[in-house]
Amino acid sequence: MTEGYSLRDVGKLLGLSRSMVGRLIEAGFVTPARGARREYRFSFQDLVVLRAAQELTAARISSTRILRALRRLRAQLPEQAPLAGLRIEAVGDAVVVNEGAARWQPEDGQYVFCFQVDNANGRLAFIDSPHAQRSTPNTSWFEQGLALEATDVGGACEAYRQAIAAEPEVANAYVNLGRLLHERGSLRDAETVYHDGLVRCGGDATLLFNLAVLLEDLGRAADAAASYRAALKAAPDMADAHFNLARLCEAQGLRQEAVRHLSAFRKLSGSR
Repeated sequence: MTEGYSLRDVGKLLGLSRSMVGRLIEAGFVTPARGARREYRFSFQDLVVLRAAQELTAARISSTRILRALRRLRAQLPEQAPLAGLRIEAVGDAVVVNEGAARWQPEDGQYVFCFQVDNANGRLAFIDSPHAQRSTPNTSWFEQGLALEATDVGGACEAYRQAIAAEPEVANAYVNLGRLLHERGSLRDAETVYHDGLVRCGGDATLLFNLAVLLEDLGRAADAAASYRAALKAAPDMADAHFNLARLCEAQGLRQEAVRHLSAFRKLSGSR
């Protein structure tokens, strides 16, 4: 007997029509196995990725960005639904997964959704979580911050602080607030914001990259290199981090590592 979930199961669990599932398969979001009669058989990982793809597609996120985010998500998902269940949140390209006490976040972005995967009593269920509604005040403050950046930097900073207070586990407000403080010359304050964001949001790649740039400006090259390495561990395809780290490694006499990161930068950026 072929393991996995049928197309009918997917419809019941996710509320997706056959045509929608077909479009998501055609777009490359999942590649289900085939049963004895060539019918689709979906894994638990496929179900989670399909649900996330559905939410991101509805938010008009580009297919390229969705594929990048979901590749990272799929690589870290367990093969079977854990007994403790999962809570999955996405912020733009970022997918934040809470599995029991563990929490991991591959990337950062702006759009927020949230759903739960429940495995109680041996029955799999996908549940829209009330937790998702917590994004509303943060989104409002965050958008105000974006609107104010060009005309009122102080007001934008305050809006981002309000966004953080409303939703302290969303990285985008920390990213923008730290950047504005850095640009204003408040380097120590910016460093504090980035560190706070990393404590609350986990090893977010953008926060780590911005922190590394800041540490360079503070003259702390070794710390900056460590932060670039951490950013690349979270997001190996971050071309600018490869380039900046290659430059620091060259200055520190780490020739072999410098060449490796420069090669990665050229490959990712398409330069020769």
